[in-house]
Amino acid sequence: MRTLGVVDPTLATVLGGLLGLVIGAVLMASAGRPRRSPPAPPQTPGPLALPAGVSDVLAVLSSGAIVLDAADAVVSTSPAAVAHGLVRDHDLVHDELRHLARQVRRDGVIRQVELDLPRGPLGRGRIMVSARAACLGDAFVLLLVDDRTEARRVEDVRRDFVVNVSHELKTPVGGLALLAEAVLEANDDPEAVARFAHRMQVESRRLTRLVQEIVDLSRLEIASTLHDPELVDVGAAVGEAIEQSRLLAASRGAEIVSSLGGGVQVFGDADLLATAVHNLIGNAINYSASGARVAVSVRSAGQLVEIVVADQGRGIPESEQARIFERFYRVDAARSRATGGTGLGLAIVKHICANHGGEVTVWSEPGHGSTFTMRLPAAPVRPANDDASPALPAGSRTPTPGHQAREVAP
Repeated sequence: MRTLGVVDPTLATVLGGLLGLVIGAVLMASAGRPRRSPPAPPQTPGPLALPAGVSDVLAVLSSGAIVLDAADAVVSTSPAAVAHGLVRDHDLVHDELRHLARQVRRDGVIRQVELDLPRGPLGRGRIMVSARAACLGDAFVLLLVDDRTEARRVEDVRRDFVVNVSHELKTPVGGLALLAEAVLEANDDPEAVARFAHRMQVESRRLTRLVQEIVDLSRLEIASTLHDPELVDVGAAVGEAIEQSRLLAASRGAEIVSSLGGGVQVFGDADLLATAVHNLIGNAINYSASGARVAVSVRSAGQLVEIVVADQGRGIPESEQARIFERFYRVDAARSRATGGTGLGLAIVKHICANHGGEVTVWSEPGHGSTFTMRLPAAPVRPANDDASPALPAGSRTPTPGHQAREVAP
């Protein structure tokens, strides 16, 4: 068997030194090479931030303010924009506003338009808005949207008022012109002249009443509050209105019954309150059958005073009740003209109540008559052992015996 020999110590020392040199050289070569970092993941551009302070400004705006990014996504909005239904779940609801924003983003030109938008996803409600769009920086579009619905409604009411006044004035004026021609042609017939003259008097009274009610209503609309309100005995004011209505009631065979509570007082204008009640009584008589009864009552209801006028007339359909206080609105136009109505009586009642800090409401059912209720704030009552009169509000005058209340100044 062959055996391995013993390595010479000198040779082992030489081989070990050579191996150490080789390992050192390899390590030095490795250390001299530059290290390669692992490849970085691809970077995606992050969302652009709004300019500083924009969100704070939008939060306090009364207008509907909306900021859109390049993808038409809502990045910031004011509370009004959400309340008006312009933004829902961080999305712009109306395509018209989105189209406006895209136009501005495309050419950078500021635009302002008026839009008629649906108020919500259901029903036929509409909202009129004025929308203004402008670029905000390089990546955003700012929409400012103002609700113009109420302003447009007021404008429409005013336009309709002018149209209605013109129409209402044409009827008596045209009638007077025709009657004047008839009088001239029948100047040799005394009976015909007398008949035409009587008709002219009727049309003249109608024209005078219409003009006066237009003036009264205009003054009431201009003056939102009463000037120099006085302490008014409501029972006395209503009693005066009843007396003013006696002649009309007698001519229609109607009966007026009353229950006027004593000591009921409000701060306001006695003449205006009498006018409002007189209009309600006249309305009740005109729309009731001959021989009907009209009930008028005054009562205290806590901090309110209620004036109630109830009739036994034909009643008002529920669909018409919301509109009867509009100017020139008539449930039965033919009957109203036949009785000399102008369509302004209930509108005047509404404004008189509003100017006294109150309201007027109606309950009615067809075939069961109507009940109109005026509710006014009661004047504060002093303790019984206090001889002084109730305190007047600031700017009021103490009423004197026989003093007539002043009308509302325009």
